[in-house]
Amino acid sequence: MKMRFITGLLLVTSVLFAASPMLKETPFNEVLKEIRAKKPVFLDIGSDSCFSCQEMGKILYRVKKEHPNFPIYFINVKKERFVAYKLKVQMIPTQIILDKNGNEVFRHIGVLSEEGVETLLKKYILKGTSNNR
Repeated sequence: MKMRFITGLLLVTSVLFAASPMLKETPFNEVLKEIRAKKPVFLDIGSDSCFSCQEMGKILYRVKKEHPNFPIYFINVKKERFVAYKLKVQMIPTQIILDKNGNEVFRHIGVLSEEGVETLLKKYILKGTSNNR
């Protein structure tokens, strides 16, 4: 009886957790427009079929929901493979922050915590914009 309860609880938890939305993917051409406009950006490079990428996408969705003006973008390399080559991504998920001049100022491979993402955004994105959001 106890084992059935635990199994059921795990099943419900996994279904609810899996149902959390991910950050919507953005075509790389759209991101290039932001970079050309001299705006800093936070890029998450991954795939919608990668478990760790999905976890990162859920975290970024929550951060973006809380801070809708932050320039956070998910690039799906499953659909745009050239981006991985262009940005020298060797493993996914990879997070890259580009400053307003398009220079890489931060890179991380793996999943970041929600607090870690917010700290990075405040350090690199808010600092790099003329109007704090």
